[in-house]
Amino acid sequence: MKSFWLASACVLAFPFAATAQTTTAPGAAGTAGPAAAAPAGPATASPATSAAAATADVNEIIVTATKRSQVLSDVPIAVSAVSAAQLQNSGGSDIRQLNQLAPSLLVSSATNESSAVARIRGIGTVGENPGLESSVAVFIDGVYRSRTGVGLSELGAIERIEVLRGPQGTLFGRNASAGLINIVTAQPSFNTQGYAEGSYGNYNYYKLQGGITGAVLGDKIAARIDGVYNKRDGFLKDVISGRTLANRNRYLVRGQLLLKPTDDIRIRLIGDYNQKNEECCGAVYLAPAQNLTRNAAGDMVSSPNSIAALITRLGGTVVLPEGTAKFTRRTALTPGTDYHQRSKDYGASGQLDWDLGGAALTSISAYRVYDSNNGQDSDFSSLDLLKRDDQNRKFETFSQELRLQGQLFNDRLDFLIGGYYANEKLTVRDNIKYGADFERYYNAQFAGFLPNALQTFAGAVGYVPPAGQSLLNGTGVVLDTFRQSSRNYAFFTHNVLSIVPDKLLLTVGARYTNERKTLDTSFNHNNNFCNALRNAPAFVAPDPRAGLNGLRPAITSVACIINGTSGPGFSPATDPNARKSESRVTGTAVLSYKPVDQLLVYGSYSRGYKAGGFNLDTSALDAANAAIAAGTPLNTRNNGRPDAADLRFEPELVTAYEVGAKLDLREFKLNAALFYQGFNQFQLNTFNGVNFEVANIVSCANDLAGADTDLSAATGACTGKARKGVVSKGVEIEAFIYPADDVTFTLGGTYADTRYQKNLTGIGGAPLAPTLFQLPGRRFSNAAAYVVTGSAAWSPKLSNGMSTLLYADFRYQSDINTGSDLDFEKQQDGFIVVNARVGLYGAEKRFGVELWAQNLLNETYQQVAADAPLQGSGTFRQTAKFGSTANQLYISFPSEPRTYGITVRTKF
Repeated sequence: MKSFWLASACVLAFPFAATAQTTTAPGAAGTAGPAAAAPAGPATASPATSAAAATADVNEIIVTATKRSQVLSDVPIAVSAVSAAQLQNSGGSDIRQLNQLAPSLLVSSATNESSAVARIRGIGTVGENPGLESSVAVFIDGVYRSRTGVGLSELGAIERIEVLRGPQGTLFGRNASAGLINIVTAQPSFNTQGYAEGSYGNYNYYKLQGGITGAVLGDKIAARIDGVYNKRDGFLKDVISGRTLANRNRYLVRGQLLLKPTDDIRIRLIGDYNQKNEECCGAVYLAPAQNLTRNAAGDMVSSPNSIAALITRLGGTVVLPEGTAKFTRRTALTPGTDYHQRSKDYGASGQLDWDLGGAALTSISAYRVYDSNNGQDSDFSSLDLLKRDDQNRKFETFSQELRLQGQLFNDRLDFLIGGYYANEKLTVRDNIKYGADFERYYNAQFAGFLPNALQTFAGAVGYVPPAGQSLLNGTGVVLDTFRQSSRNYAFFTHNVLSIVPDKLLLTVGARYTNERKTLDTSFNHNNNFCNALRNAPAFVAPDPRAGLNGLRPAITSVACIINGTSGPGFSPATDPNARKSESRVTGTAVLSYKPVDQLLVYGSYSRGYKAGGFNLDTSALDAANAAIAAGTPLNTRNNGRPDAADLRFEPELVTAYEVGAKLDLREFKLNAALFYQGFNQFQLNTFNGVNFEVANIVSCANDLAGADTDLSAATGACTGKARKGVVSKGVEIEAFIYPADDVTFTLGGTYADTRYQKNLTGIGGAPLAPTLFQLPGRRFSNAAAYVVTGSAAWSPKLSNGMSTLLYADFRYQSDINTGSDLDFEKQQDGFIVVNARVGLYGAEKRFGVELWAQNLLNETYQQVAADAPLQGSGTFRQTAKFGSTANQLYISFPSEPRTYGITVRTKF
C-alpha cells in the first residue's frame, strides 16, 4: 500500500489524462484530437445520431459502442473508451496497455502470447487450449477475431478502442459472455497526410512506424497504408546458454481503400499482414522452494525442498532469488531447447455502408488466417524432462455480418436488425515427448523404495521396448492432429424506444445463435510402456514381485503423464459425439431515464452465452482398458475407450443485472455502475502440472458437506438442482475532470467480488477433479478485489506555436491468486504500475521529441503462476488440511521490468 500512495501522490502532481476518446480541440495531450471525430454517417450511426460528434462540446466523449455515434454520458451501458492519443501516451501498441486505462479489464499471458487472456470484472477464459473461445471477444474494424491473443500483436494506427462490460450479442456479429473489446483502426482520408516515428530504448529496443493517406481519385477513392516494425532484446536471461528470452520481433503492414461512388454509399476495404518471430515465454522459479509437513500439534513445518536438491544432484540448475524476493528474472533451460513463437495473422475485409434514406445498411465481409508455431522446454527446467518443438495452431475464418438500422414512428423507434454467419476451420498439431533425463530423474525419486523402478516394472509386466528405443526417454506424442470445423449463424436485434423523447427510453435486444462443431482427429503416440502398465493384470502372490502392487499406481502415473493413446482417432462418421450442435436465445432489456439533461440513470438485464465445444488435448481421453471397455457402452465417458465423449464441454451461460448513472457537467463527468453476474456452466481450463483440464463449473443446490473440498474423485456428487457456479458482483466508477485548457484529470476504480460458489460440481452433478479442491467459496484467479487507475496530462502552449507534454498514468490492483487452481503459493501481493512521458513539439505538432518510461517504479510482479511440471506434488493448503506432505516447485511468468527510451515523431 505504501507504493500505491506514493505513486498516487506523484500522479496527482500532474493533471489527469482522459481514459476515453474525447473531442477536445486538436493538440490537447491525452485526448483524441482529430481522431475523436470519427466519421459517422451510415457507416457508424443512424441518421438521428450521426451529428452527435459534430455538436458535442470540446470535452465530450464520443463512442459507437451501440452502433450509433453517441456521447458517452448518453449511452446506458458500461463502456470505457480509449483514444489513439491516450494509448500512444501510455506507451501501448497492443491491448495489454489497456490495463492502465480501463480498471475493469486485465490482459495477461503465460506460456504463449497467442493464448493471452482478457478478463472483464474478473471473468475470462484461461488460454492455452484453442478449443475454448474467449469470454471476452475482440473485434478489429468490425471483424471478430477467433482468440484474444490476436490483440497482443501490433495494432498500428488506431482511432479508438472501446471496452464493453457484461454480456454482448445484440449489437455485434459474434456473441460474448463477459464483455468485448472493440478496436477501430485509423481510416483513409481524402486529405493527403502522413506520419513517421522512431523509438529507441533500453534492452536494445527500437520501433519504426509510419503511414500515409490521401485521395487516389478525386473525392471518390482514398487510400491509406500503415506499417510498424518492433524489435527488442529479452529481459529474461537463461543462465545456461547466456541468451535472453521474452524478446520482441514483429511487424505489421495494413493497406486500405475508401470508396465513395455516390454520396449514399461508402465502401472500406482492408488488407493486413502481421508477423511475429520471437522467443517467448520463459518461466522462473518462485520462492520459497520448500518441503512442507504438519507436526503433531498441527503446525506447518518447512524444510529444504527435496526436488530442488534432486535436480541439483543430477546436474541441473535451480535459479532462486536472494533475500525476500519472490523471483528473479533468470531461468535455466535445457540446452538445445527454445521457446520459439512464430505466428502469422493476415486477412482482408470489406465494409459497405449504404444510406437508404430512412435507414442505413451495413455489410461486413471478412476472411482471416491465424497460424502459430511454437516450441517449448515443457518442464521449464535445465533437466531434459519434457519438450515439444512443433506445436501448430491454425485458424481459417470466413465471416459475414449484415445490419439494417434506422428510425420509425416519427423517430420514436430507433431499430437495428442484423444477421451473422461464420465458418471456421481450426487445425491443431502437437508433439510432446519425454526428455533424455526423464528415466534417471524418476528412478532417483523411487530409489528409496526400489532402485531402477521403471525398468523393474517393465520386466514385471513383460514389456520390452522396440529395438533402438528407450523405455520412456524420447517417447510420447509423435503427432496429434485435431481438425475442428465450426459453423455459426445468428440473428440479432437492438431497438431503442423513446417513451418520452430525450427523457425515458426503453432498449430491448434479442439474439438467436446456432452453433455446430465437428471434430476429426488422429493420434500418433509411441509410449507403449504406458499401455502395458495399464492393461497388465495384478501381480499375484506367492510371486516375489507381489510387493510391487503398492507402488504400481505411482509408476503407472509417471509412465502415463504423456498417455499412450494412438490410432486413427475419431470423426463424425464413426463417433456421434464428434458432432456438437446447440442453439440459444439471449437478449437484453434496458430502461434509462434523464431527470435532467446532465444526468442519466439506467437499469439493465441481460442474458449471455458462449458456445460449448471440444477440449483439444489428448490428456482428457479415457485410458484404453480392455476390462472396463468390455462392460461399458460405446461413446460414453469413463468407458475404457478414448472417444469424443471425453473431450466435450458444455456452453457457458450468464445472467447479468446492472444499475448505473452518468453525470455530465462538462468540466466534470462521473460514470458509476453496480453489477451482478451469475455464470452457469462456467468453462474452466486448469493446468494440472502437465496438461490442461477443461470442466464446466456449477453449484449444487444441496449441501455437499465439504465433499467438494476433499481429495477424492469419488465423493462430491450432486443429486440436487444445478445452480450458477461463479458470481461476479461489484461497483465501477470513472471520473473525468477538465479544470483548464490543455489539462485533463481522470480516475477510475473497480471493486469486484468475483468468486466461486460453494458445493461445486461438474456437469450432471459429477464430482470435480481433486486438483480443484481449493476452488469452492474462493475468489477467482487473477480477479483483484480493488483496482484503481488514473492518468494525468498537461500540454501547455509555448511561444512560436510550440507545446509540451507532461503525462503519467498508474494502475493499482490488490492481491490476486495467479493460479487457476488457486494454490496458496501462487498468491501475488497488491502492486502498482506507473508510466510517464514528457514531450516537446513544434508548431502544429509537425515534429516532436518524447522521453518515456514504462513501469517507472520497476515493480516486480507475476502474470501467471503454475506448478513446475513433474517437479513435486502437494500444496500448502493440502498439507494444512489433510496432513500430507508437499514438495512441489512452482514457476511464474513474470511481468516486464522498467523500460525507458526516446521517441521522435513527425507528420505532414
